Amino acid sequence: MIESLAATPETIAGLASLLIEATAHGASVSFMHPLAREKAEAYWRKAMADGRVVLGARDGDRLVGTVSLVLDLPENQPHRAEIQKVLVAVSHRRRGIARALMLAAEREAAQRGRTLLVLDAVTGDPGSRLYESLAWNRVGEIPDFALYPNGRPCPTTFYWKRLALARAASFSGRPTSPD
Repeated sequence: MIESLAATPETIAGLASLLIEATAHGASVSFMHPLAREKAEAYWRKAMADGRVVLGARDGDRLVGTVSLVLDLPENQPHRAEIQKVLVAVSHRRRGIARALMLAAEREAAQRGRTLLVLDAVTGDPGSRLYESLAWNRVGEIPDFALYPNGRPCPTTFYWKRLALARAASFSGRPTSPD
């Protein structure tokens, strides 16, 4: 079951554990290995305070997956959101959890009036294959865009997905062209 997460101490600890594990296993998710628990917990406290929607998947009481939906974007972009930090515990991979998290994030974004989503992923990693299987559109690749947690450069592919036909004029009530 996928649920919206609240910033409780238990949830922050669970999210930090997922981030630490992903980093230790080589995921390029903005952090270097080894990732200190204090740094991981500080990241999640700030992320949740910044108004992100953080969804989680649980196996019993254990948090085994997460995805973040970043909604706080510039005022000329009220129609879009960004997907970040799709993480699944190593012990729970290949069970459809990442797919369920992504579909839930897309539904949440649509419910919040977002019509366009963007994300980036390490080129060729399992995440890229997942996004392409979910009909995300590949924009292109930038070589050496980020680093793996061990410091080696990695290429990054950018993706977008339209959730519904864009209604740019309806967001502000103004025309979309500068007449």
